[in-house]
Amino acid sequence: MTKPVVIVGASMGGLRVAEALRRFGYTGPITAIGDEPYAPYNRPPLSKEVLAKEVSHEAVAFAQRPATEDVNWVLGTRVVSADLEHKTVTDSNGDTHAYSALIAATGLRPKRLQVPNGDLAGRHAVRTLDDAIGLRAALVPGARVVILGAGFIGCEVAATARKLGCEVTVVAPGVHPIVRPLGVELAKEIQRRHEAEGVRFLMKTTITDLIGTARVEGVQLDSGEQLDCNVLVEAIGSHANTEWLEGTDVDITDGILTDNAMRAIRTDGTVHEDVFAIGDVARFANPIFDEVARRVEHWNIPTDTAKRVGQVLGAKLNSAENWPSVLDEQFAPVPSFWSDQFEMHILAFGLLALADEVKLIHGEIDGDCVFGYYRAGTMVGVCGIGLRSTVQGYRAAIGSLAS
Repeated sequence: MTKPVVIVGASMGGLRVAEALRRFGYTGPITAIGDEPYAPYNRPPLSKEVLAKEVSHEAVAFAQRPATEDVNWVLGTRVVSADLEHKTVTDSNGDTHAYSALIAATGLRPKRLQVPNGDLAGRHAVRTLDDAIGLRAALVPGARVVILGAGFIGCEVAATARKLGCEVTVVAPGVHPIVRPLGVELAKEIQRRHEAEGVRFLMKTTITDLIGTARVEGVQLDSGEQLDCNVLVEAIGSHANTEWLEGTDVDITDGILTDNAMRAIRTDGTVHEDVFAIGDVARFANPIFDEVARRVEHWNIPTDTAKRVGQVLGAKLNSAENWPSVLDEQFAPVPSFWSDQFEMHILAFGLLALADEVKLIHGEIDGDCVFGYYRAGTMVGVCGIGLRSTVQGYRAAIGSLAS
């Protein structure tokens, strides 16, 4: 019997790469192994509109298409190790799965606050469906919520919690929320709009300890101030899930290093022909920008990288005559993300954080507006509040010289 393609990770990336393999003509067996008990679902809404309602798998589940009905989904099971020489992975039940090709779609997990009195109930992160279910139950009117971290997830949760009637304070070390990708001017405006809705920001600040015995009753700040709270949300970044590849020769310095065909690269710089990575666990160079390999945690990257792997691996497994040319095709996805916060609908394309110049190019800062992001005169990103069609109109300009 033909060994299956094994996908480690059974969320959106795992589903999309299974679909792509079928689309590009692979008809052999596929096994997808995921540590959550749920069929693939959409994560971004968990900190946005879904969190404001009743959180359920039905609200975020992806429809299963006929092409992937025969995929063997092994759920509630974590892959703990890989033997790339013998082409097997071993799961948390001790079962070994042989593969013809291996695709890593393991994604990220939240970083957590490390403090002396950290073993308390009432601490939350937002990554999984269960995370969102637990947090939604805590966001009752009058709840005192402290959010550590003022990135997109922190700000989205702040907006949702405030709309649900919670008292919300955001604590973060930066000068303004989301300032690193957006730049000072737009970040200040987003902070202003949050504050107008009743969100309190304590910037240039962090949490040094928690107050309470069994549950969180407050937080201790590095300023010496104490804040009362009964809900603590930690939105301080993520770790790439690569531990299962420790002991192999794959470069997992920061996620899984890949070439432009999403094939894993060894620490000696050579390529694994039958090991791939997709989504935000993959670190690859995008020729739109430069030759620097980066992990990109934007919503379209799992889908775009899955299509690329489906194209490359499908051609290889089918012994297609055009496989070498497929391998040599340039893969240059334009990163994109969106965020809903109160009445703000934010849409962006590109890698905004690469910019050395940010300027308002449409609208007014206190209304709907669009900012352009440039590096050495070349547009590397665009972001807008509202004006969706205008923002989309700049998508093709990413990487082009600014006028």
